[in-house]
Amino acid sequence: MKIRNIQTRILEAPLKTPFITSLRKVDKLKDLVVIIEADDGTIGYGEGAPTPVITGETLGSMQACIDFIKPFILGKDLEEFDSILNTVHSSILHNTSAKSSLEIALYDLKAKSQNQALYRMLGGTKTHFKTDITISMNDIDTMISQSIHAVALGYDTLKVKIGENPHNDISRITEIHAALGKHVRLRLDANQGWTAQESVTLLHAIEAKGILAEFIEQPVPAHDIKGLKYIKERVQTPVLADESVFSLYDAKILLEQQAIDYINIKLAKTAGIRQALQLADLAKSFDIKCMMGCMLEGPISIAASAHVASAKAQSITMIDLDAVSLLSSHPIKSKILFNESEIILSEDKGLGTYFV
Repeated sequence: MKIRNIQTRILEAPLKTPFITSLRKVDKLKDLVVIIEADDGTIGYGEGAPTPVITGETLGSMQACIDFIKPFILGKDLEEFDSILNTVHSSILHNTSAKSSLEIALYDLKAKSQNQALYRMLGGTKTHFKTDITISMNDIDTMISQSIHAVALGYDTLKVKIGENPHNDISRITEIHAALGKHVRLRLDANQGWTAQESVTLLHAIEAKGILAEFIEQPVPAHDIKGLKYIKERVQTPVLADESVFSLYDAKILLEQQAIDYINIKLAKTAGIRQALQLADLAKSFDIKCMMGCMLEGPISIAASAHVASAKAQSITMIDLDAVSLLSSHPIKSKILFNESEIILSEDKGLGTYFV
């Protein structure tokens, strides 16, 4: 089976409500879909989300990256799979979301060529996942209302976006916790919004109120490894690294310095599936648990992430794949069930999602 053609399309979908973090505000999804066609007519689908403030990529730069890589892999035989992946990553530096979209399409194609669901090809068996849902940063009343609504829909874990101002964030966390009760788990995500000292002060304040979040995600800027370690050594709340970990190299530094408790794996950061699998294995070797996360992505990318989570279920114990639930509609055909907090993989060949 040889690669005959590579083309791209744009996936646009409105959000139910604006997605707001300390870094950005987004009103609709606009992702790049990669479509790879083999010489026997089999098609693989991939998807990547432009996130300029995190990966440095725009829709235009991703398209340009795909166009640049395309001549290097056209005509290649899928039997040379590892060599094709090596070419994707060696032909241009960085561009992790663009590379991820290509990798996802290649893995989809390979699994279809073997007549298997992708998770089975990767050695996974788990098919059911329970995800959290993001509560965007907003005024307290709006965040409480959205949190109560999410619980009514069946979510028992909420990922609360904070990072604007430590004083305001303490109020947000305290009032959301009081409104929901102890049966709902809170995950806190500051998106690099605080200093290390601010983080410790805030976490001490909420811990003193009896609020112990499942974790605090990326409280300080991505480069501040000392800050992450400083926080970890002084609070009860586990520290999860997100923007600080793009690669195996990044993770190894943090793990060797014992600077974090958990790692957030995202395909858009790891430049695709292969390094995501390797990252989960590295974390396991340090006895560190991972979360499978996502950018603001559509069903193709989220499906790929769920397949990876299945393959590495021993390491990936937390799921943050809510992006499809944030969409009010999308033009994707799927054999995978996306039912609010529940994701169920199918036995359909490949990813189980199709761009129509």
